[in-house]
Amino acid sequence: MLIPHDTRIALDTVVDLVNTAPEEDAGDGLADLTALYAFAERHLISGVGTLGDKDLRAVTDVRSRFAEIFAAPDARTAADLVNSLVAAAGTTPQLTDHDGYDWHVHYFAPDASIADHLAADCGMALAFIVVAGEQERLRRCEAPDCRDAFVDLSRNRSRRYCSSRTCGNRLHVAAYRARRREAAG
Repeated sequence: MLIPHDTRIALDTVVDLVNTAPEEDAGDGLADLTALYAFAERHLISGVGTLGDKDLRAVTDVRSRFAEIFAAPDARTAADLVNSLVAAAGTTPQLTDHDGYDWHVHYFAPDASIADHLAADCGMALAFIVVAGEQERLRRCEAPDCRDAFVDLSRNRSRRYCSSRTCGNRLHVAAYRARRREAAG
C-alpha cells in the first residue's frame, strides 16, 4: 500500500494520540497541559500557540472519536465517524511547503485549534485508509496485556502486535518457554 509521507506522519500521530488514553494499568498520557504541549512538540504540530484547558478537553474528545474509528466494525461505520469528525473540524484543504518539506496538503485552516488541526489532518489520513478499502488495517494489539492501537502497514496485513520488539517478542518467548516446559515434563 503506497502511503504519502504526510499521510504516514498523520497516521503515526493518530496512533500515538489514541494510545495516550488511560488504560487499567496506565494513566492518561494527556493528563495536563504539559503533556499536551509535549505531544504537540513530539509530532511537530505547527502553529500551536498558547494552549488552555479548553484545548486539552477538545483534544481528549478528538482522541475518543479516533478510538471509535479504530473500533468501527466495518468501513461504513468508520466512514460515518470520519465524516462527522472532519466536518466538525471545518476542513480547509491547502497546499503548503513549510519547514523544508515538499508540497503537501494541510486540511485545517491556518488559525485552527490544535484539536481541529488533529481532527482534520489525522481524520483525512484515516479517510484515505477507508477509501483504499483498508479499514481492517486499523487494529489493536493482540497481546493480552496490551490494547495499543496501530496501523498494520505490512504487505500481507498480518501484523498482530503494536510492536514486534516488545509485545510480539514477549509472547513468542513465553510460548517458547511453555513448549520447552511441556517437552521437559
